[in-house]
Amino acid sequence: MMSRQAFLCSLGSLYLSLLFVFLLMDVYARPANNSALKEKLVDTKDENEILPPDHLNGVKMEMDGHLNKEFHQEVFLGKEMEEFEEDSEPRKNRKKLMVIFSKVDVNNDKKISAKEMQRWIMEKTDEHFQEAVEENKMHFRAVDPDGDGHVSWDEYKVKFLASKGFNEKEIVEKIRNNEELKIDEETQEVLDNLKDRWYQADNPPPDLLLNEEEFLSFLHPEHSRGMLKFMVKEIIRDLDQDGDKRLTLSEFISLPVGTVENQQAQDIDDDWVKDRKKEFEEVIDANHDGIVTMEELEEYMDPMNEYNALNEAKQMIAVADENQNHHLELEEILKYSEYFTGSKLMDYARIRITCE
Repeated sequence: MMSRQAFLCSLGSLYLSLLFVFLLMDVYARPANNSALKEKLVDTKDENEILPPDHLNGVKMEMDGHLNKEFHQEVFLGKEMEEFEEDSEPRKNRKKLMVIFSKVDVNNDKKISAKEMQRWIMEKTDEHFQEAVEENKMHFRAVDPDGDGHVSWDEYKVKFLASKGFNEKEIVEKIRNNEELKIDEETQEVLDNLKDRWYQADNPPPDLLLNEEEFLSFLHPEHSRGMLKFMVKEIIRDLDQDGDKRLTLSEFISLPVGTVENQQAQDIDDDWVKDRKKEFEEVIDANHDGIVTMEELEEYMDPMNEYNALNEAKQMIAVADENQNHHLELEEILKYSEYFTGSKLMDYARIRITCE
């Protein structure tokens, strides 16, 4: 019979063997070149800093024409949205939501009216605006190396191509000597689209030089009426199938490029169509004639449109207004917390009551 000491030694040997195997697995599971991976991550970060973002906080539609699924949370929480993470403690989020309720309820009557919610939405949207302005200062410095307060198209193109892995010094030299740049088709297409946007952001008289304010419009079209129009034109161009520069319901709800491969994908596509149909018929098509014009889409997407903010306030109230008094009470907001914050708070409360 094996002694206790022999057994422990045998167990120790087994442990060391397993540890050695796991260490080997870890080594082979790692990327072959960690420095290359870091460079790739840095490149991606640099690219994100100088490319116009696909998602604009507080705007109802994405740059690619998709609906902004987080719009309600963005205009209700503002900068505090990050604090309401799904894995954060429900009790803390509940307290935060109660504090927000008291701030929205300006007249302290323990309920929120459409006018109070409208004011709050405008205030939160402005927070997103100011956040974009601050970020733009950093991004502008990144593309304005000589610090002269203006960025030329060539300066921007150099930084963009460098973020794509091109040698910055070589690109500068070739542009200076008017030599042909060997760029792949996909990158060239992105560059052409960016140049169109650059021209639009360049206020009269056009000189292809953007100052900090113009560069903000380039990255964030919601900050400029002219750039907002350009963004709307791009979205309609991408969705318009018959070239009449207007959108029908069938054009607006057309499924994205790609085939449905399984039932789960089919369900996602069905939800996508359902959401877009509802938004088209109830919100975007203002005169309900079955056609969305550029003007209607522009009004819909304008984040600082007070009339839109009031309609949004009424919609948000209607979602949770269980007693049908056209106001929101604290209990209603807590119950429908997922709609307002993306976090479920009442489920946690029910579990605690059940356990106790």
